Amino acid sequence: MKNKITEKTKLSEIFKINPKAGEILFKAGLSCMGCPMAMEETLGEGCKAHDMNKKEIEELLKKINKK
Repeated sequence: MKNKITEKTKLSEIFKINPKAGEILFKAGLSCMGCPMAMEETLGEGCKAHDMNKKEIEELLKKINKK
């Protein structure tokens, strides 16, 4: 994967970088694709809105950034 996804990556960009990210986010309890605010939020903002802790966010980033 060419671009690395971080907490600061906008959700709208994540779906362009990793088309499978939607499924990964959904399994983690984030239904970002259906949220009108999601396209302007960063991954970190979305995770915090869903009360995810730092460790959970780090694990999510590992999954999203895998090939």
